[in-house]
Amino acid sequence: MHKELLKKVRRIEIRTSHIVDEMFSGQYHSAFKGRGIEFEEVRPYQVGDDVRAIDWNVTARFNEPFVKLFREERELTVMLLADFSASQSIGTAGQLKRELIAELGATLAFSAIRNNDKVGMIGFTDDIEKVVPVRKGPRHVLRVIRELLYCRPIGAGTNITRALEHLNKALKRRAVVFLISDFQDAGYEKALRVAKRGHDLIPIVISDRRELELPDVGLLELMDAETNRRVLVDTFDKANRRYYARRAKQEAEERKHLFRKLDIESIELQTGEDFVEPLRKYFYLRERRQCR
Repeated sequence: MHKELLKKVRRIEIRTSHIVDEMFSGQYHSAFKGRGIEFEEVRPYQVGDDVRAIDWNVTARFNEPFVKLFREERELTVMLLADFSASQSIGTAGQLKRELIAELGATLAFSAIRNNDKVGMIGFTDDIEKVVPVRKGPRHVLRVIRELLYCRPIGAGTNITRALEHLNKALKRRAVVFLISDFQDAGYEKALRVAKRGHDLIPIVISDRRELELPDVGLLELMDAETNRRVLVDTFDKANRRYYARRAKQEAEERKHLFRKLDIESIELQTGEDFVEPLRKYFYLRERRQCR
C-alpha cells in the first residue's frame, strides 16, 4: 500500500509539474499579484523614465532629477480549502471527484512554490479533518498531495461555514484561498462574505455528469453519499429524468447567483474533463481585469 501511494503521488507530481512548467508559465505570477509595492531606492533620471516617478525632494537637493524605484512585495500565502466529504468518492467518467481535487490542488500548489509563495491545506467535511501548515518547497507540496489523495476523513457531510470560520481564525494575514468543493451544502453565504473581506477567495466547483443528469437505464437506486439516504427512481420515465436535471440546474443557478451577488468569480470543473483550459482561462481573465 505504501509503495502504491508513493507511485500515485509521483504520477500526480510528474503530470502537474509538467502542466505548471509548460502551460502556466508566467500566468499564475501575473494573475496573483503580491501584497503591494515597496520602495526600493532612488537613482538618477534616465531618458524614458516615467516623470511621475521623479522624487522632487532628492531632485532639489542634488539639483538634478532622480526617480524612485519600487519592487513588488511578491510573496503570497496560498491556502487550499479542500472538501473531503463522502460525495467526493463519486466519479462516473473514469475519475473520482477526490482525484480531480488532488490533481487540481497539486497544480495550484506547484504554481505557488514556483513563484516562491507559501502553500497550505485545510481538508474539511462537516468538521475540520486535516490541516497542513503553510510552508514552501517541493517536499512540502508532496505532503499536500498525499493528504489530498489519502486522508481518511471521519465525517461524511459538508460544512463550508465551519471550514471558512477555521480559515479566518488560522490565517491572520490576507491569503489567496481556493475553496474546492462540490458545494453540496447550504447556509454558507455569511461565511463566504466574511472570508471574501479578509482573503482573495476563489471557489472551484467540482461536479460529476451523473449529478447533473440521469441515464436511461430503467430502475435505478440512488444513494446520497453524505446521508446514506436511498431512493429508487424509474429512469425510463422521461418526467423523472427531466425533474432530476431541472433540480440540478436550479441548484447550480442559485449557487452562481450567490457568487455574482458577492462579486466572487468561480471556476466550474467536471470529472473526466481537462481542468487545464478552464484554469488557464481564469488566470488570463483575472490578469486582464487587473490591468484595466
